[in-house]
Amino acid sequence: MTNSSLIGRAAVTPRSVSPRVRRRSTAAVAVRATAVEETQVDERAAEALATAALKQLGQTDSVQPKPASRRRTQQRYGRLGIYGFLLLSALFFAIPLYVMIVTSMKGMPEIRLGQLFSLPGDPTFAAWIKAWSQACTGVTCDGIQAGFFNSIKITLPSVALSILIGSINGYALSFWRFKGANMLFGILVFGAFVPYQVVIYPMIIGFREVGLYGTLTSIILVHTMFGMPIMTLLFRNYFASLPGELFKAARIDGAGFWQIFLQIMLPLAVPIIIVAVILQTTNIWNDYLLGLIFAGSDNLPMTVQLNNIVTTTYGVREYNVNMAATMLTAAVPLAVYLLSGKYFVRGIASGAVKG
Repeated sequence: MTNSSLIGRAAVTPRSVSPRVRRRSTAAVAVRATAVEETQVDERAAEALATAALKQLGQTDSVQPKPASRRRTQQRYGRLGIYGFLLLSALFFAIPLYVMIVTSMKGMPEIRLGQLFSLPGDPTFAAWIKAWSQACTGVTCDGIQAGFFNSIKITLPSVALSILIGSINGYALSFWRFKGANMLFGILVFGAFVPYQVVIYPMIIGFREVGLYGTLTSIILVHTMFGMPIMTLLFRNYFASLPGELFKAARIDGAGFWQIFLQIMLPLAVPIIIVAVILQTTNIWNDYLLGLIFAGSDNLPMTVQLNNIVTTTYGVREYNVNMAATMLTAAVPLAVYLLSGKYFVRGIASGAVKG
């Protein structure tokens, strides 16, 4: 507001106001207008000084990135860091696998050259054939095929029994609440974290007393017992995430324990069953110590046979045969993960959110 407009307003002041008061009001308005103008001048001067200082430092707005572009740059660098970490992690696991594959396809003269990472000059599967059917596993030279079929006989019933018992336990602990259910669940979960080496000797004594030690039945029971706690935990958490109204509606319709489990809960538990199959298959197939102790000489699994091939030496140590035997032993877990890896992630995610 300018001085002229203020003076004009003062000129039309009613006559009832005395001249002295009008002069004071006009003077006050003029002082305020002058103060406003001085403030505006000071602000413009401050802005000019700040701009000059920024120009001297090379930090003007024209060279500073905009906030949106700065965020995009930070996100780009963050993604590059994540991708770099994932790439290094993949290489950490892929390089040994690559070395095993290329070494298993080389002949011994080429291996002696010491070119560990080079591709085979003359690829051959002779080492694979020998590892499967001719490699020595101690006093016999029948290859690793016997251990493969023993592992199949051990893994299939062990996986089925542990998942069946774990699913029933999880279902009962989730919907059929009874006195002491929480305590029982706590004991089962505690059993999942007890190192099995602690109870191996008592189990040996127990199986020996009942005449099962060193048999196929004993190793199946051992894997079932050690797998039951973690299976119970998985299924209990999954069933707890399902809507309780399903169980209540089935009970109202007159369905019993087994009818609800087989017709309602088990079909809904397919994602977590896939997770359980992957976990148990991998754990049981890769087991060495329990198979060595409880399976007996006629039922030694593939991992024990692999160790016998690697540690048994007649003449020259054949590294290509050892690598081929290792790849044959790892083929089943690798196939399980490659074929059902996405279902594993889905199953874990489906039981992670409580419904």
